[in-house]
Amino acid sequence: MRMRKKKHADERIQACAEYLRWNDMCENKKTVCLEIGCGKGDFICEMALKFPDVNFIAVEKSTDVIIVALEKAKNMRLSNVRFVISDIKEFVKYLEADKISKISKISKIYLNFSDPWHKNYQRNQRLTHSSFLDLYKKFLKAEAEIIMKTDNKTLFDFSVRSLKENGFDIKHKTYDLYQSEFIEGNIQTEYEKKFVEQNILICYLKAVLKSS
Repeated sequence: MRMRKKKHADERIQACAEYLRWNDMCENKKTVCLEIGCGKGDFICEMALKFPDVNFIAVEKSTDVIIVALEKAKNMRLSNVRFVISDIKEFVKYLEADKISKISKISKIYLNFSDPWHKNYQRNQRLTHSSFLDLYKKFLKAEAEIIMKTDNKTLFDFSVRSLKENGFDIKHKTYDLYQSEFIEGNIQTEYEKKFVEQNILICYLKAVLKSS
Protein backbone atom coordinates (compact mmCIF):
# COMPACT_ATOMS: atom_id res chain seq x y z
CA MET A 1 0.00 0.00 0.00
CA ARG A 2 1.38 3.39 -1.02
CA MET A 3 2.03 5.69 1.89
CA ARG A 4 0.18 9.02 1.97
CA LYS A 5 2.31 12.06 1.19
CA LYS A 6 3.48 13.77 4.35
CA LYS A 7 2.51 17.40 4.89
CA HIS A 8 5.37 19.91 5.17
CA ALA A 9 7.86 17.15 4.30
CA ASP A 10 10.77 19.45 3.47
CA GLU A 11 10.38 21.46 6.67
CA ARG A 12 10.12 18.34 8.80
CA ILE A 13 13.23 16.83 7.25
CA GLN A 14 15.15 20.07 7.68
CA ALA A 15 14.18 20.13 11.36
CA CYS A 16 15.98 16.78 11.73
CA ALA A 17 18.94 17.69 9.52
CA GLU A 18 21.52 16.65 12.11
CA TYR A 19 20.36 13.05 11.65
CA LEU A 20 21.28 13.17 7.96
CA ARG A 21 24.95 13.99 8.62
CA TRP A 22 26.41 10.50 8.82
CA ASN A 23 30.00 10.81 7.52
CA ASP A 24 31.49 11.64 10.91
CA MET A 25 30.06 8.42 12.35
CA CYS A 26 32.19 6.39 9.95
CA GLU A 27 35.40 8.21 10.79
CA ASN A 28 35.77 7.12 14.41
CA LYS A 29 36.77 3.75 15.82
CA LYS A 30 33.30 2.56 16.81
CA THR A 31 31.56 -0.39 15.19
CA VAL A 32 29.31 0.71 12.33
CA CYS A 33 26.13 -1.21 11.42
CA LEU A 34 23.83 -0.55 8.47
CA GLU A 35 20.14 -1.19 7.93
CA ILE A 36 18.99 -1.18 4.30
CA GLY A 37 15.35 -0.11 4.07
CA CYS A 38 14.66 1.16 7.59
CA GLY A 39 11.01 2.09 7.06
CA LYS A 40 9.63 4.11 9.95
CA GLY A 41 12.70 3.42 12.07
CA ASP A 42 11.33 1.22 14.87
CA PHE A 43 14.14 -1.31 14.56
CA ILE A 44 17.11 0.98 14.04
CA CYS A 45 16.09 3.40 16.81
CA GLU A 46 15.61 0.59 19.32
CA MET A 47 18.98 -0.88 18.31
CA ALA A 48 20.65 2.51 18.79
CA LEU A 49 19.04 2.82 22.21
CA LYS A 50 20.08 -0.68 23.25
CA PHE A 51 23.67 -0.39 21.97
CA PRO A 52 24.87 3.18 22.67
CA ASP A 53 28.51 2.31 21.87
CA VAL A 54 27.66 1.22 18.31
CA ASN A 55 27.04 3.61 15.41
CA PHE A 56 24.04 2.86 13.18
CA ILE A 57 23.32 4.10 9.66
CA ALA A 58 19.93 3.52 8.05
CA VAL A 59 19.30 3.83 4.32
CA GLU A 60 15.74 4.45 3.10
CA LYS A 61 14.72 5.75 -0.32
CA SER A 62 11.16 6.80 0.56
CA THR A 63 11.10 10.38 1.83
CA ASP A 64 7.60 10.02 3.22
CA VAL A 65 8.65 7.01 5.31
CA ILE A 66 12.00 8.28 6.53
CA ILE A 67 10.41 11.43 7.96
CA VAL A 68 8.86 9.27 10.65
CA ALA A 69 12.20 7.58 11.39
CA LEU A 70 14.03 10.90 11.61
CA GLU A 71 11.50 12.36 14.01
CA LYS A 72 11.55 9.21 16.09
CA ALA A 73 15.33 9.37 16.50
CA LYS A 74 15.17 13.07 17.36
CA ASN A 75 12.40 12.57 19.94
CA MET A 76 14.42 9.76 21.53
CA ARG A 77 17.52 12.02 21.54
CA LEU A 78 19.67 9.33 19.98
CA SER A 79 23.25 10.33 19.25
CA ASN A 80 24.45 7.14 17.54
CA VAL A 81 22.08 6.78 14.58
CA ARG A 82 22.01 8.57 11.23
CA PHE A 83 19.87 8.27 8.11
CA VAL A 84 20.52 8.43 4.37
CA ILE A 85 17.71 9.22 1.92
CA SER A 86 18.83 7.05 -0.99
CA ASP A 87 18.66 3.59 -2.45
CA ILE A 88 21.59 1.36 -1.61
CA LYS A 89 23.17 1.56 -5.07
CA GLU A 90 23.44 5.33 -4.92
CA PHE A 91 24.71 5.14 -1.34
CA VAL A 92 27.55 2.86 -2.42
CA LYS A 93 28.39 5.17 -5.35
CA TYR A 94 28.62 8.02 -2.86
CA LEU A 95 30.93 6.01 -0.62
CA GLU A 96 33.19 5.20 -3.56
CA ALA A 97 33.28 8.83 -4.66
CA ASP A 98 34.08 9.85 -1.10
CA LYS A 99 37.15 7.57 -0.96
CA ILE A 100 35.78 4.72 1.09
CA SER A 101 39.29 3.67 2.12
CA LYS A 102 39.25 6.57 4.58
CA ILE A 103 36.00 5.42 6.16
CA SER A 104 35.66 2.70 8.78
CA LYS A 105 34.12 -0.30 7.08
CA ILE A 106 30.76 -1.69 8.14
CA SER A 107 30.55 -4.70 10.45
CA LYS A 108 26.93 -5.70 10.01
CA ILE A 109 24.04 -5.29 7.56
CA TYR A 110 20.40 -5.71 8.58
CA LEU A 111 17.88 -6.68 5.92
CA ASN A 112 14.46 -6.56 7.53
CA PHE A 113 11.43 -7.61 5.49
CA SER A 114 12.88 -6.46 2.18
CA ASP A 115 10.74 -6.42 -0.95
CA PRO A 116 10.61 -10.05 -2.21
CA TRP A 117 10.24 -9.04 -5.89
CA HIS A 118 8.01 -11.99 -6.73
CA LYS A 119 8.42 -12.17 -10.51
CA ASN A 120 11.29 -14.23 -11.92
CA TYR A 121 12.50 -11.33 -14.05
CA GLN A 122 12.70 -9.19 -10.89
CA ARG A 123 15.12 -11.44 -9.02
CA ASN A 124 18.04 -9.14 -9.68
CA GLN A 125 16.23 -6.49 -7.60
CA ARG A 126 16.37 -8.63 -4.47
CA LEU A 127 18.79 -7.25 -1.88
CA THR A 128 20.48 -10.64 -1.59
CA HIS A 129 21.05 -11.05 -5.33
CA SER A 130 24.69 -11.54 -6.27
CA SER A 131 24.89 -8.02 -7.74
CA PHE A 132 23.95 -6.50 -4.38
CA LEU A 133 26.21 -8.84 -2.44
CA ASP A 134 29.10 -7.68 -4.62
CA LEU A 135 28.20 -4.08 -3.74
CA TYR A 136 28.18 -4.85 -0.03
CA LYS A 137 31.63 -6.43 -0.19
CA LYS A 138 33.04 -3.04 -1.18
CA PHE A 139 32.30 -1.63 2.27
CA LEU A 140 32.08 -4.67 4.56
CA LYS A 141 34.81 -5.61 7.00
CA ALA A 142 36.31 -9.08 6.94
CA GLU A 143 33.93 -11.55 8.60
CA ALA A 144 31.12 -8.98 8.58
CA GLU A 145 27.59 -10.25 9.12
CA ILE A 146 24.36 -10.02 7.18
CA ILE A 147 21.29 -10.55 9.35
CA MET A 148 18.00 -11.04 7.56
CA LYS A 149 14.39 -11.39 8.62
CA THR A 150 11.50 -11.99 6.24
CA ASP A 151 8.02 -13.47 6.14
CA ASN A 152 8.59 -14.65 2.55
CA LYS A 153 9.93 -18.22 2.33
CA THR A 154 10.71 -17.94 -1.38
CA LEU A 155 12.90 -14.90 -0.80
CA PHE A 156 14.48 -16.60 2.20
CA ASP A 157 15.44 -19.75 0.26
CA PHE A 158 16.74 -17.64 -2.60
CA SER A 159 18.84 -15.62 -0.14
CA VAL A 160 20.33 -18.70 1.51
CA ARG A 161 21.44 -20.02 -1.88
CA SER A 162 22.73 -16.66 -3.08
CA LEU A 163 24.72 -15.99 0.08
CA LYS A 164 26.34 -19.42 -0.01
CA GLU A 165 27.25 -18.99 -3.68
CA ASN A 166 28.76 -15.56 -3.14
CA GLY A 167 31.26 -15.91 -0.34
CA PHE A 168 29.14 -16.09 2.82
CA ASP A 169 28.75 -18.84 5.42
CA ILE A 170 25.27 -19.35 6.89
CA LYS A 171 25.81 -19.48 10.66
CA HIS A 172 22.20 -19.39 11.84
CA LYS A 173 19.02 -20.25 9.95
CA THR A 174 15.41 -20.89 10.93
CA TYR A 175 12.00 -20.74 9.30
CA ASP A 176 10.36 -19.90 12.63
CA LEU A 177 12.27 -17.28 14.56
CA TYR A 178 9.80 -17.18 17.45
CA GLN A 179 10.20 -20.90 18.15
CA SER A 180 13.99 -20.85 17.84
CA GLU A 181 16.99 -20.19 20.07
CA PHE A 182 17.70 -17.03 18.07
CA ILE A 183 14.71 -15.11 19.43
CA GLU A 184 16.61 -13.89 22.49
CA GLY A 185 17.34 -10.19 22.15
CA ASN A 186 15.26 -9.86 18.99
CA ILE A 187 14.01 -6.33 18.24
CA GLN A 188 10.86 -6.12 16.16
CA THR A 189 10.26 -3.97 13.10
CA GLU A 190 6.87 -2.37 12.44
CA TYR A 191 6.07 -5.07 9.84
CA GLU A 192 7.20 -7.82 12.17
CA LYS A 193 4.81 -6.73 14.91
CA LYS A 194 1.87 -7.06 12.51
CA PHE A 195 3.03 -10.43 11.18
CA VAL A 196 3.44 -11.86 14.66
CA GLU A 197 -0.08 -10.72 15.58
CA GLN A 198 -1.32 -12.59 12.50
CA ASN A 199 0.66 -15.74 13.40
CA ILE A 200 2.78 -15.45 10.26
CA LEU A 201 6.09 -17.29 10.58
CA ILE A 202 9.26 -15.19 10.48
CA CYS A 203 12.36 -16.58 8.74
CA TYR A 204 15.74 -15.54 10.10
CA LEU A 205 19.36 -16.01 9.09
CA LYS A 206 22.81 -14.77 10.00
CA ALA A 207 25.51 -15.04 7.34
CA VAL A 208 29.21 -14.23 7.74
CA LEU A 209 31.50 -13.00 4.98
CA LYS A 210 34.30 -15.52 4.45
CA SER A 211 37.85 -14.31 4.88
CA SER A 212 39.55 -13.86 1.53
